[in-house]
Amino acid sequence: MGRRSRVSGAQRVELWRRYRAGETVLDIANALGQRSTSNVYRVLEATGGIAPAQRHRSPRVLSFAEREEISRGVAAGETLRAIASRLGRAISTVSQELARHGGRWAYRAAEADWTAWESARRPKPCLLARNQPLQRLVAVKLKQDWSPQQIAGWLKEQYPGNPERWVSHETIYRSLFIQARGALKKELIGHLRSKRQIRRPHHAVDGRTRERILGAVSIRERPAEVEDRAVPGHWEGDLVEGSRGTFIATLVERTSRFVILVKLPEKRTDVVVKALITAVRKLPTVLRKSLTWDRGSELTEHAKFTVATDVKVYFCDPYSPWQRGSNENTNGLLRQYYPKGMDLSAVSQAQLDVVARKLNTRPRETLDWKTPAYILEASVSTTP
Repeated sequence: MGRRSRVSGAQRVELWRRYRAGETVLDIANALGQRSTSNVYRVLEATGGIAPAQRHRSPRVLSFAEREEISRGVAAGETLRAIASRLGRAISTVSQELARHGGRWAYRAAEADWTAWESARRPKPCLLARNQPLQRLVAVKLKQDWSPQQIAGWLKEQYPGNPERWVSHETIYRSLFIQARGALKKELIGHLRSKRQIRRPHHAVDGRTRERILGAVSIRERPAEVEDRAVPGHWEGDLVEGSRGTFIATLVERTSRFVILVKLPEKRTDVVVKALITAVRKLPTVLRKSLTWDRGSELTEHAKFTVATDVKVYFCDPYSPWQRGSNENTNGLLRQYYPKGMDLSAVSQAQLDVVARKLNTRPRETLDWKTPAYILEASVSTTP
């Protein structure tokens, strides 16, 4: 007997939404409250990492409400013509419905509806399953280590007037990763460059690459006043990562090194941006000028942040943490309280505020042994 999944129906919907957005299996497991990644991976593996299509009823088939009307009509002794007329259906539709599900005396609406829903699970054979010559041709090219994109392009070039010999690269991937289609053998996956057993979304990112952020303004376009630290209100920001995919956002004001710590329930861009908006809106207007961030996808919705706070966002060059030197230094200080490998999910905003207060009231050599809180207050009071 197969092992039963511990992922509920509602969690499956959220799982696939996050997976399509490019989140890692670990991040998804943490977000769903799973103790390990095995349950999440089992759901993904069942369909090769390709989200199953959402099932829906065709308007042509009887609904549950209509079946209940049929059940009531039969119990009341009505004729099929009367029942069909009330439903606006053909008499044959009502007749066939009763014949399929036990006849007049055994018909039950709930049972009939469930049986009809289950019997509709008839997967349509895919193109490669229906076209054996094309299936064999694709398999040969895969064994030669051709990519699905190369095969699809070559077929169109080789057979320009014969669409029956064409197949999209997506169909090839689906035939490989969804074995229920019965078109291509699973061992052919080993000829793909990635060697993955499940499909990853094309826009997913891993720890070594960065997602392209639309509308990102380079750090090289920052005003000169940001560089010389003479004017307060310019910030550097980053995420500090704990174990199990937990994070804290850090904001450091460049003139004073004043720090703000923000609790994050997860790393999704809409969640991070919302938390940063809440934190920055508490600042006086004079301290809302710019924010410099790295190329992390957590700030993909930077435009929304700017609209809500009037704070312009500039992005560092890839793999250039030194361009946020104050922030990197502060993150190092923060490790005194939250060492690497610590689970940050149990840390409250109130606890973060206490740690931020300690850092902001601690004398700093770079500030001639004054505190960040003192420097910030002094710089704000002298700003016209």
